[in-house]
Amino acid sequence: MDWGQIFNNTAYWVFSPETIAYALAATGLAVQFGFGGLLNFGMAGFMALGAYGYAISILTFGWPWWVGIIVGCAAAVVFALILGIPTLRLRADYLAIVTIAAAEIVRLLLTTQLFDAFTNSADGLGGYHAGFRGANPFPKTGADGEPIIYGFGPWQWTSDQLWVRVFGIILLAIAVYLVWAIMRSPWGRVLKGIREDEDAVRSLGKNVFSYKMQALMIGGVFGALGGVVFALPSAVVPATYTTSLTFFIWTILLLGGAATVFGPVVGSVIFWVIMGFLDNVLPVLAQADILPMTGQQAATLRFILVGVALMLIVIFRPQGIFGNKRELTFVK
Repeated sequence: MDWGQIFNNTAYWVFSPETIAYALAATGLAVQFGFGGLLNFGMAGFMALGAYGYAISILTFGWPWWVGIIVGCAAAVVFALILGIPTLRLRADYLAIVTIAAAEIVRLLLTTQLFDAFTNSADGLGGYHAGFRGANPFPKTGADGEPIIYGFGPWQWTSDQLWVRVFGIILLAIAVYLVWAIMRSPWGRVLKGIREDEDAVRSLGKNVFSYKMQALMIGGVFGALGGVVFALPSAVVPATYTTSLTFFIWTILLLGGAATVFGPVVGSVIFWVIMGFLDNVLPVLAQADILPMTGQQAATLRFILVGVALMLIVIFRPQGIFGNKRELTFVK
């Protein structure tokens, strides 16, 4: 077993676009659930709208890449309005049912022939990278004409790969700062009050529905930005945006701490490092006959282990690694 190669492959996930994208989406879910108490099980839908809004804006309408990001965020806001208007005045479980169904409806609509001219149905979209890569500030080749490789050790990237990561980290840093700022503001204190007892907040004359809607939209925008970052390196494929993506984001949120600012970031790094490590180790153990299964079965075993870990977190540390247990009294 080549442990050096395994650790190198595992270290890749610390700064991977997937890790950054999921951290952005989990930050949005922290606003909705961790601070607002909104049970959103449709984050995959927000990420899909962000990714497709970005790609379609470029491929179909020829708009600049930065306009595509704005379009993806606007689509997430509209989606939040569609979900929130009929459900946010009802119990939280109704929102959970609606969001998980709505996200699946979005994914199925993206695979139909009805919108094939825009979405390319189940085949997805690609070839929209020219504008973003054209804005890359990092030189691609040196004076000798050879491609420049940035980084060190297991973290070595081409110019375009580095640009995706730097841009994603910038978006994530902005998102984390905004969450930190708004949760320290009067708006954030009202939102946390709604999470604990919305009737008490309503008795003080606050429009609870309006605050919930704003939290749903803000979290949805962060989810859409996560979808954009997720789509930057390669392509947009509808099969990616299944319910399992939403459950991964929930795992990340609960792992880092639902009612924390930095918890989603730390949770995403830990989650993907563990997933990467298991993806490298388990098939090797199966090939060495240490595990009584095939390599393909061993690769699937990591999802079972993550599921068990999620159950243990919910049972023994529901506040997450960095969370405060008092912040989650509303879950009981």
